[in-house]
Amino acid sequence: MPVSDQQDRSDSEKRYSEERSLHPLPRGLVELYGLVAVLVVLIPEWLADGTISISQAAGPEFLPMRSRAWRTLPELRLAAMSLLELRQLARQMRVVQYASCHREQLTSRMLRRLKGRNAL
Repeated sequence: MPVSDQQDRSDSEKRYSEERSLHPLPRGLVELYGLVAVLVVLIPEWLADGTISISQAAGPEFLPMRSRAWRTLPELRLAAMSLLELRQLARQMRVVQYASCHREQLTSRMLRRLKGRNAL
């Protein structure tokens, strides 16, 4: 490779590295960004924690689910159950292979079975 080609490459690399050099931010600005980031994360977390603790102080039945719709519509009752409760109900209803089902699959299978029983 000729010497002039090597010089051209080294000159272009130097120009590129000069263009690409990053200017560091002042330390105070970096600390300010860190403080803002922490506040943006922590303040909503504190608000959510306070809201949850208020609702728990009111008691476990803060939202009443004893209306007629909750007693008559199986979709609402199944939606309110945890996955553990759904699987226990599936065991009582003798649903086959309930343990390997996802929540949506299990809910749809149980709804079909409940609607089939109501039709008979």
